Amino acid sequence: MRRAIIIAALYYLSKRKKKQRRRLHVHPLIEQRAVAREFVTLYGTLRADETKFFNYFRMSTRTFDELLAKTDDKLVHSSLRRVPISPIERRMVTLRFLATGRTYTGLQYSFRIGITTISQIVDEVCKVIWGTLHDECIPTKPSDMWQEIANGFLQKTNFPNCIGAIDSKHIRIINPDGGGSMFYNCKKFYSIVLLAITLYRSLENNTLIIPGPKPLPGTNPPVEHVVVGGGAFGISKKIMKPYTRTNMTYKKKIFNYRLSRSRRYIELTFGIMSNKFRVFHTPINVGFNVTKNIVKACCVLHNFIKCRDGYRVENTLTIEGMVEIPTIPTNRFNNALREHFAEYFLSPIGSVSWQESCIF
Repeated sequence: MRRAIIIAALYYLSKRKKKQRRRLHVHPLIEQRAVAREFVTLYGTLRADETKFFNYFRMSTRTFDELLAKTDDKLVHSSLRRVPISPIERRMVTLRFLATGRTYTGLQYSFRIGITTISQIVDEVCKVIWGTLHDECIPTKPSDMWQEIANGFLQKTNFPNCIGAIDSKHIRIINPDGGGSMFYNCKKFYSIVLLAITLYRSLENNTLIIPGPKPLPGTNPPVEHVVVGGGAFGISKKIMKPYTRTNMTYKKKIFNYRLSRSRRYIELTFGIMSNKFRVFHTPINVGFNVTKNIVKACCVLHNFIKCRDGYRVENTLTIEGMVEIPTIPTNRFNNALREHFAEYFLSPIGSVSWQESCIF
């Protein structure tokens, strides 16, 4: 009988210790989240001030609400043990991370959420944003849309038959576990490369519905539509690159200036995206797959926000991060096409009045 009582007492004490350990499992900082987290103390105030809201989220309240409506049902969680974090707060945590590049540790103190949970939230929300918006924000454009783009390049940059610009950007990262030298680049830091490689493959394989050859303004022979790129790219049937700096003639200088004038739009785009989402200003210290999800989410968010809110001056103050990539093999076919464009830019029909002053 006495032994049975002792066993019962030990069992009771063990259960009591487990309950005590369970109580201490939640840090006091997290226990205060019901009243002290940034979502409670700040979100309502931000919504009352459009300027402050835009500065915090990098988008207007209207755009934020549209994003919420498109992704809300994909971020709903249920739990029997505790009140789940709402979709709107999950989005707030993620957008603040993208906008500032703050560490998960820093976000922990603001939102009173554990670091592990924050890392899961950022990854989940980025995947949902990409999955929901990529068809809308990075579509495979039909022929009439490509023609609209070509008209825009002609009007704004005086480069005819141009349907886009291609460039690359190194995204700084902390070398992930097992990465070794795989992510170490010639600039002597670790990175992954952001490049519209899917678009390039589609162009080369003729799977994009782009317009057929069209005469340059004021001429007769039909000419292919092209994408302009930097010197790091190999010249190919669809990619138009500048002449090398050796043996530069007047014609080559004029062509390089005209091509550079069109290419600057992709450089500006990278700069605008980096200044809007300042997670790109510091090395990203997460796993490789999460980094890819972050980059893809920023790309579609950039287009989503731009179409609704336009550009803000503060996001265009610097251009950084332009880098070289491995050369794409040369196709001799396009040397003749480049010569055709170069001759056109020297002709009375294709020249612009200021081009000579810009090369000297």
